[in-house]
Amino acid sequence: MSGTRQSVQHPRDRPAGSADAAPHPLDRPAYSALTGAHAHLAERRGRLLRYLPDVSPWLALPEDADAADWADAAALAGPGGGIVLAGYLGAVPDGWEVTFRAEGVQLVDAGLATAPDAEAVRLGPAEVPEILDLVERTRPGPFLPRTIEMGTYLGIRRDGVLAAMAGERMRPDGHTEISAVCTAPEFRGQGLAARLVLAVADGIRERGEIPFLHAAADNTNAVRLYEKLGFALRRTTRFVAVQVPG
Repeated sequence: MSGTRQSVQHPRDRPAGSADAAPHPLDRPAYSALTGAHAHLAERRGRLLRYLPDVSPWLALPEDADAADWADAAALAGPGGGIVLAGYLGAVPDGWEVTFRAEGVQLVDAGLATAPDAEAVRLGPAEVPEILDLVERTRPGPFLPRTIEMGTYLGIRRDGVLAAMAGERMRPDGHTEISAVCTAPEFRGQGLAARLVLAVADGIRERGEIPFLHAAADNTNAVRLYEKLGFALRRTTRFVAVQVPG
């Protein structure tokens, strides 16, 4: 059912910092996704997991990462290459250059009024050039040639032009992340992004999973919109990109 359904209550959806011994899937979303629903998109080396390089830049690094783990990360990225970490709060070794660091928030479904959207169309591989153009103009976050394989992506067209889009990214156990939410500048102010978020969330709900998303902590307009739609803050987080020495 759609419309005003209440959020799915999942037994694994515990608050961050719960005393339960088992880690929550959203505490390490990339690791949970890469060992579960996205295992077919994973590359492993030692204790590390990452998405295939043309799918997504996210790498899952243990919180207690040691020298061997960082050596494996360097081997995966190659000399002068980079890795991107979501939610990693540990230290970065000497010699590694932090090229990007941003504080973020993780928001989860707390009563979204999800609904399909009659104007939304499913986007596939044939639309990737259009998607990459829209992403280049709006900068919603990383989108690579095979990111489309991570889940369902929906778009709304205006006069044949891809005006707005949103889709699914990481799929940690029992949850799916909504990502790539963007609207071309000339079509903003029409509520297209909000409609697409609710439509994507509806599909996630239909398979019994919980929608969630990440946003930059200082993007107050976006956070305010997501909270108005029915998302609630679960925890703060951090996004870090680092470059391999040499």
